[in-house]
Amino acid sequence: MTQDLMTPAPLAPSGPKRRGRKNPRRRAATVAVAGFAALSLVLGLGGVYFYRHLNDNLDVVNVEAQLTDRPDKVAVDTGPQEPINLLVMGSDARDGEGNNIDGLTGDGERSDTTIMFHLSADRTFAYGVSIPRDSLVDRPDCKDENGETIPGATDVMWNEAFSVGGPACTIQQFEQLTDVRIDNYVVLDFNGFEDMVNAIDGVEVCLPEPIEDPAHGINIPAGTQEVVGRQALNYVRARYTLGDGSDLGRIKRQQAFIAAMANKVVSAGTLTRVDRVLGFLDAATKSLTTDFTSVTEIGRVGAGFKGIGLDNIKFVTVPWQYSPADPNRVEWLPEADDLWKRVVDDQTLTKNLRDGVIKASDKVGGADKEPTTERAQAAASQREAAGLCA
Repeated sequence: MTQDLMTPAPLAPSGPKRRGRKNPRRRAATVAVAGFAALSLVLGLGGVYFYRHLNDNLDVVNVEAQLTDRPDKVAVDTGPQEPINLLVMGSDARDGEGNNIDGLTGDGERSDTTIMFHLSADRTFAYGVSIPRDSLVDRPDCKDENGETIPGATDVMWNEAFSVGGPACTIQQFEQLTDVRIDNYVVLDFNGFEDMVNAIDGVEVCLPEPIEDPAHGINIPAGTQEVVGRQALNYVRARYTLGDGSDLGRIKRQQAFIAAMANKVVSAGTLTRVDRVLGFLDAATKSLTTDFTSVTEIGRVGAGFKGIGLDNIKFVTVPWQYSPADPNRVEWLPEADDLWKRVVDDQTLTKNLRDGVIKASDKVGGADKEPTTERAQAAASQREAAGLCA
């Protein structure tokens, strides 16, 4: 898949090829993106050090041979380059002591984080679209690393694809349901996340009330402060002890955390400290599994972010509603089709799709300030549900 950046996929006339099942609404960019987006921004700003060491850190796995019936990449005339679609997944092993923060049964690796990151052809805008792990979808057949077929299933949770077949099955599922072709993928190991936060001396968060959860190492007073290490990791993974206890609230909180993390990584306070930059890059690359073959390739993507500016990098969630069949699950709304079509055609987000958007320039607890009272109230409601300060 890495060659997609160098050798474009076959181009086809604009228009949908096939339609996936219509189903969820809003979810936030998760901590996986924090690692990749921030890493890309740092590399794009020219701070790439000790290439060989960083390259050795990467776990490079090409899954293209496992992908079938892939959508064509539509020709666009919106810029001198091709748009880029990245799929970022967070890998979370729950079998270690204190790791199973959701109380899920069973050991092994799961992914509660999936975000599609779109970089425009003219490199003037970018947005990440989060997909709720609780989305009910029809999972297509996919292939394991030996080429054997893993049977699909109907009305299953989105993150089941990662559990049964890793990144390849998640990519297959995404492409079949959205008609969006993925150029490259990144899997970020949650266990390396706390080292990334520590490398930049923590990330600032703001809570309207104190959070005490000794079982999961969360003890954060109300107000604004910086969290580090395991406390930062558990803060972004926590669900039931923050906000309204929903996974969707956690998504919004993660989006805000990612924005604050990316903001700090590209700040003067970090970029002027060589030890922080090197520590962050070392921790980030140790945590990545990807089909990018080198940090140089990642740096090329990062260079595309350099001229965009943090205000023009936005995080949204696929339009969703709670499932009528199961209130603990969500389904994509018909508006999701419009969102995926805009990705295919390399277009910016429409006003209705920007509801509650988080920008990379926002601090934790912030969101787009819309001119209407209704939108401002909606954004405030979402921040409250996520356990964020207004």
